[in-house]
Amino acid sequence: MQNIQSILAVTDLSIDGNLAMERAARLALAHGATLKLMYAGPAGSPPRLGAASHLAQLAREMNSRLGLAIRTVEQAVNSVADIADEARSVDLLVLAHRRDRTLGAHLLGQTVERLLRQCRCLVLVTRVRPRRHYERIVVAVDLGPASQPLLELAGRFDAQAEIALFHALGEGHEAKLRYASVSEAVIDAHLRERLHRARARMAGLGRGSDARRNRVMSAIGRGDPARQLAIQQDYLRADLVVIGRQRRSLLAEWLCPGTAQRLLGCVGSDVLVVPEDAVAATRPRAKQRLEAERAVGFG
Repeated sequence: MQNIQSILAVTDLSIDGNLAMERAARLALAHGATLKLMYAGPAGSPPRLGAASHLAQLAREMNSRLGLAIRTVEQAVNSVADIADEARSVDLLVLAHRRDRTLGAHLLGQTVERLLRQCRCLVLVTRVRPRRHYERIVVAVDLGPASQPLLELAGRFDAQAEIALFHALGEGHEAKLRYASVSEAVIDAHLRERLHRARARMAGLGRGSDARRNRVMSAIGRGDPARQLAIQQDYLRADLVVIGRQRRSLLAEWLCPGTAQRLLGCVGSDVLVVPEDAVAATRPRAKQRLEAERAVGFG
């Protein structure tokens, strides 16, 4: 997983949108990253009057208050494609959770869902008022090869936060055994074996973590992963959930939404979505864009 060196924050200039901007600024300070602000209004609506000048004013205020050099995208845009294009040159995209109830959103997906399909950078969807640091992070792991890098990324994302590993055991295995008329005793033994292997693997993840400044805990749930993650986040009062996301076809997403997509609709914290192909995905484009901006004095 790459370090966070560049951040794009998208706001519609609402209260929630500006809080997402504030979170992005605090992350930029913590990581020594560059920060760019972008206005994007509700899909299908004209840009807010004076949006570009308002955004520039907010950037100046944040620069004065935080001592952070901030760039802005001058044109007022509200297209998912425009946001995705800007996000190709950054390591982290930050935007507020917003529920769009229009017909277009129902057919094509929410703005954040469409961005998750198009972006190869990390995507942070904000819900809670930003503090200086996250206090507790829940990291969803499937115990596969990507679990260790996901834990390491969470530790670097906020080195002061407590980390709780969480794995949800799906109930499909037991359902198949019952369908095959396997006895309950055998099913219980199978479940105990699965739990034993999961606990051993999670213990190994904690011991092998380089995030030594973080306190690492672990828990296992049973049932739908998105629902169980939301329950765990609420129980721990975590202010961030970190989850990986595999690439799937648009048809697969529409027919059977993934865990990350479903989690966004039910969790009460910020959510950091990590695409499986996030490693080094933005570097060539970022270098080209930065060189072009320096040449014309952008920002």
